[in-house]
This record gives sequence, structure tokens and C-alpha cells, in this order.
Amino acid sequence: MKKLLLVVALFVATISNAQKNSVLLGGNVGFQSEKIGDAKATDFDFSPKVGYQFTDNWTIGVEGSIANVKVDGFGKTEKYKIGGFTRYSLPLSETFAFYTDLGAGYQSSSVNDAKGMYVSLTPALFINVKRGFGLNFSIGGVNYDNLDGKNDPRQERFGFNFGKTLNIGISKNFQL
Repeated sequence: MKKLLLVVALFVATISNAQKNSVLLGGNVGFQSEKIGDAKATDFDFSPKVGYQFTDNWTIGVEGSIANVKVDGFGKTEKYKIGGFTRYSLPLSETFAFYTDLGAGYQSSSVNDAKGMYVSLTPALFINVKRGFGLNFSIGGVNYDNLDGKNDPRQERFGFNFGKTLNIGISKNFQL
């Protein structure tokens, strides 16, 4: 029994959550396809994130997003986002941690050369698979964004979508 407890303790120690002075690499990849009648739309999104964890609970960093939306008959739209984020993590155990990301930054769309800003608040769950490498799960959040195009009226969106979406991402913490 003592050997089993020692093995469990060593295993738990090797898969610890992110710690002070570590670098976070992570992100999401998304794909969506929709067909209504003969019309088809596809959306591909890549959202990387890099941060520095300066305490056991706080991380700051840079995030971005590149999206490509294609709608038959309307052409292709490219969307870009670049900004910063801050993350507060609350370890629940050696395997699970709850965190909340607050992100804000600049965004642009190729439609009418639109530019604007975004703000988002996303709570999520981190599952530590092995040595700081893990899966991130979120089920929505709160967001606001706006876009101003050359010939289009200003667009403003506010969203509150808890339980309406599911995002799964990966991340890895590297100890410095």
C-alpha cells in the first residue's frame, strides 16, 4: 500500500499545473460548414495564444486570430484579430484547473476594409493530460466587438452565449 501511495504521489508531482515563471502556448482551430439549399458557407479559424505566467495564478500575453469565410456567390472574407489577454487560473486539483481569460484588441475584415476592436471574457476548464500539456474546454462567454467599414454603417455586436457553444483547445506550459 505504501508503494502504491508513493507511485501515485510521484505521478501527481510530475503532471502539476502551470507554475510561476512559465510560458503558455495554446490556441484553437475551428471549422464550420453550412449548407442551405444550394448555398454553401465555410468558415476556418486559427487562434494562437502566447503568454507568460508571472505568478502561480496570473498570466498575461498576446492572442491572435485568422479567419477565412467563404460564401458561395458572395466571395471570400478574411478576418484578423490581434490583442492582449490576461488569465486568472484557479487549480482545483493536480489534473483540473478553472481559468478565466479577459482579452481585448484590434480586428479587421477584408469586407469594405473594416476595422474595429473586440473585448471578450471566457471562463474555461483546463485538464492537465501530462506535464503541463492539456486540453481547454469552454462553453461560451461574454463578448463585444465593433467594425467600421468605408461604405458600410458601423457594426456593433454584444454576445452572451453560455451553454450555446463548445470550444476545445490545447495548451502547453513550458517552465523557464
